Amino acid sequence: MSFLGIRARSAFRPLGTNLSFNFGYSPKRLCPVKPTIRNYATSPIKYRFPSSTGNGYQRFKSSANQPFYMSKRLWVFTATGVVIYGGYYVTHLEKVPISGRVRFMSITPKQEEAMAVMAYNDVMRQFHNRILPPNHPYTLFVKRVAKRLVQVSGLEDLKWEFYVIDSPERNAFVLPGGKVFVFTGILPIVKNEDGMAAVLGHEIAHQLARHSAEKVSVTKIIFVLMLTLQLFGVDTSLLFNQFTLNYLMMSPFSRKCETEADVIGLQLMAQACFEPRESLEVWRRMSAIDKNEPPQFLSTHPSHKNRVERLAQEMPNALQKREDSDCSSEMRVFSDMFRDVRVRW
Repeated sequence: MSFLGIRARSAFRPLGTNLSFNFGYSPKRLCPVKPTIRNYATSPIKYRFPSSTGNGYQRFKSSANQPFYMSKRLWVFTATGVVIYGGYYVTHLEKVPISGRVRFMSITPKQEEAMAVMAYNDVMRQFHNRILPPNHPYTLFVKRVAKRLVQVSGLEDLKWEFYVIDSPERNAFVLPGGKVFVFTGILPIVKNEDGMAAVLGHEIAHQLARHSAEKVSVTKIIFVLMLTLQLFGVDTSLLFNQFTLNYLMMSPFSRKCETEADVIGLQLMAQACFEPRESLEVWRRMSAIDKNEPPQFLSTHPSHKNRVERLAQEMPNALQKREDSDCSSEMRVFSDMFRDVRVRW
């Protein structure tokens, strides 16, 4: 999820923030035709003594009714599939920018944007009457902070759009293609530009790492694995039930992406000359407000405590990144440009 891990009041669950999957179908339906396996218990095998030939050798007749998994044709088919899909997997490995994590990616950026169109339209329909105008002080505040982050993200050519939704929900999320939505409920928590940079840096990091597309790529791997097991007669409803998919596979994957977005976002805000230590304060304030936080293993996001601890571990690198950037002149330029802008909470 490109997400802050705060439960939204609306029914909409954005793409970039929540990577939890709700497979609305039974895995059994993936393979409607069950493999035909002969029931040998109902038809006893009759043993025939081998016939003797004149040269003294005994010859045994091969059984034509062998189990399907002993079929040479099946194993040839399986080996071919392993080579093809294994090669496809290896050729689609790539590194995540900044973090350097190696991951499987089978979705192109254009495909990712196409998939986000429907989600974007849904969000605009749901919140169209609560989206603040472009000249609203809150919107200007968000765009001002976002501009500096985008400049150091390497995604300047992306058509970024930033919206502020007038709603008490303490949340923000990003859709593929650079569509970022911020709820006004989170503004009292961020308090200042550095705090907002921590929030927006997290969301921009989701876009930079293309976590939404990676989510789709992971589901494709799971789907192929389920079909393969079913071809061998394995009942996948036991291995890939709702609990296994959500809590043992997708939720840990989602938490990994959220942690990665925190780390990348911290680097972005430091490079953009924001104060990276403010990110710790944002999550501490979030933890103080969100008293009913669910256990981490049930959530798609790391706990607030774990997020603070991980950010603290990464803080020396972030401070070094900020020191290496030309922040003295950069801060002076932005201060001159926006010194008359005041945001009232």
